[in-house]
Amino acid sequence: MRFDAPLRILRDRLVGGSGKFVLEARRHVTLPAVQAADLYIHIPFCRSLCPYCPYNRVLYDASLSDRYTGALLCEIDSFREALGPIDIGSVYVGGGTPTTMLAGLGSVLERIRSRFAYKGSIAVESIPSDLDRDTLRALAELGVSQLSIGVQSFDDRYLKLIGRPYRSGGLDRVIRDALAAGFETVNVDLMFALPGQATAEALADLDRAIDLGVDQVTMYPLFTFPYSAAGRHLHLRGVKFPSFRSRRVMYRALHDRASSRGLRRSSVWGFNRDEGAPFSSVTRERFIGLGAGSATYLPGIFYFNTFSVPEYVRVSSSGELPVALAMRMSVLMEAWYWLYWRLYETAIQKQPLDLHFHDNGDVRRMLWLARALGFATDEGDAWRLTERGAFWIHLLQNHAVLNYIDSVWTAAMRAPWPGRIRL
Repeated sequence: MRFDAPLRILRDRLVGGSGKFVLEARRHVTLPAVQAADLYIHIPFCRSLCPYCPYNRVLYDASLSDRYTGALLCEIDSFREALGPIDIGSVYVGGGTPTTMLAGLGSVLERIRSRFAYKGSIAVESIPSDLDRDTLRALAELGVSQLSIGVQSFDDRYLKLIGRPYRSGGLDRVIRDALAAGFETVNVDLMFALPGQATAEALADLDRAIDLGVDQVTMYPLFTFPYSAAGRHLHLRGVKFPSFRSRRVMYRALHDRASSRGLRRSSVWGFNRDEGAPFSSVTRERFIGLGAGSATYLPGIFYFNTFSVPEYVRVSSSGELPVALAMRMSVLMEAWYWLYWRLYETAIQKQPLDLHFHDNGDVRRMLWLARALGFATDEGDAWRLTERGAFWIHLLQNHAVLNYIDSVWTAAMRAPWPGRIRL
């Protein structure tokens, strides 16, 4: 799926012309001088490959995992040489299943602390079958402050449907053990609008997570990936995309239930208890990506590493940055990128908005229209999305932004060093 003509015309108008959204094949980049950035680490290994997951992952192999750890250490050193001892504000570890290489992760975090002025939080993704008390203790000892558990459902029918390698029987224990381990935030991921799922079943999953006392619940539907080129690459068959109506009904019901039970919306998908720090993987403003398929976004440039794990290991271990695709970012492109993620967080503070856009009429008109349509409210110092607005941002993400990702990932999964990609 691609942008249709009206969306493409609007996008090009907002950034000042066509032809800007192009990823070029690249093997070398010049990094800009920065004082600070956040850090993303991609761990691609899983003990089993869930058929619905579109992310860059491979089956766990101990020998390859060891070599991958060494390559990550080399990539850290390459960034240290290029950027100096910059401030690292937060670390996010995703995958794959990061807990498959716990010892290697410890070495990576130690190297980061020794090379940079690290001072922020560490967030790690996981799945229930990888979390026993020893693993939870080890994560806490590594300094992990935020833990996300990819539960997806408390119903065995849906766990089997989406190929999860566990059943519901032990989920309560895992979550309680995680809460007792002392993390600042424990998030539980849940999916809704699964094939055949009723709204009452989705609400039951949400209630169970809240009853267990988690700090955050993140709820998202089946995205477009399984039905796109990336999905076909994963050999999915007979899967129907959830209808607009089913997503709309469930999103409203889940939003209302979370709100009525005392949770506040912290993003399009996430709901937090007031005392919990939000867990989010995608809202960092500047970030360095480590690992196969990770992205780096610094002033003026956005690039992807090669998705191939063997090629990543080979190139990074040689002392080079394993860059595969890069795109130049204009000041206006960066401003709209910033605004999109503030919309994802469902709140836009006016002062930084003015700083990014100055006196941009497009932004004023967009916010006026959002308010007129009931998508946003003006709260004085900020614009905040309503439930309706948050749902429509979800639709924008599904039918526009994810097409970007699908174009890149489809090409990058087929070839370690893909050619030019026009988005």
